[in-house]
Amino acid sequence: MAPLVATQIVLPEGPLLRCSACGQLLSQCSADAYHAALAKWDTAAGTLPDARSVRRHARVSRRRLQSLLSVLGRRTAQVKLLDVGCSSGAFLLAARESGFEAEGVEISPEAAEAARNAGFRVHTGLLEDARYPEASFDAVTLIELVEHLREPRALLAECRRILRPGGVLMATTPNGASWTARAMGAHWDVFSLRGMGGHVSFFNPGSLRLLAERTGFDVARLETRQVRLAEKGQYPGVVYRLAKVVASALDMPSRFAGAGHNLTLYARRR
Repeated sequence: MAPLVATQIVLPEGPLLRCSACGQLLSQCSADAYHAALAKWDTAAGTLPDARSVRRHARVSRRRLQSLLSVLGRRTAQVKLLDVGCSSGAFLLAARESGFEAEGVEISPEAAEAARNAGFRVHTGLLEDARYPEASFDAVTLIELVEHLREPRALLAECRRILRPGGVLMATTPNGASWTARAMGAHWDVFSLRGMGGHVSFFNPGSLRLLAERTGFDVARLETRQVRLAEKGQYPGVVYRLAKVVASALDMPSRFAGAGHNLTLYARRR
């Protein structure tokens, strides 16, 4: 295993550590602090968007689903999708509205029950414990999930097992090598263990690609989007507004440079 070196991103748990080989960033939090932070998501609301975010969530979900179909080379008819870490079912709802046959897996009992109450089949627990038959799904999605895992290889290996040959894995996660991360450092809310409910692993395009390839996938598409230079309240209002204008101008260049902070992988099962 490559050596881990301390970074200058200093959090309450200590400096983030960087893999000297792939650039992956890792938290130094204790097991107790990690499990306490995860409790944030064990609610009926889960990750449902608030009233201000509903339209944006729907738009982003539709875009991701269309990209998924493009990589699959399929239309929605008969496309069976499993959303791992589905929470209370916000993405499942978007998938159903787009014509997918969608179900989920969720470790938090209250959130899983909320998704079932919305009409979805949801397994409560870990994916590995669900024991789906091999080649059960056309697509598996991991939305803002892998950053909660120190060791995600077992999860991706199980995703590969339950995907049909040529099936597609979609994973979204914050980009630890983004311009946002470099500009904001420890001020970036994504790095907050408690605020984000257990973020401990921060991928970059290279480390996410490596993880996919090592678990039996061929990367079809790797995208990044968006730049943020300040959190609200970090600076006086005029400075914050200026930072938003500059960040917006940097969005398109960041996509070409692989430096946006929203990182999305589409990978086919070999």
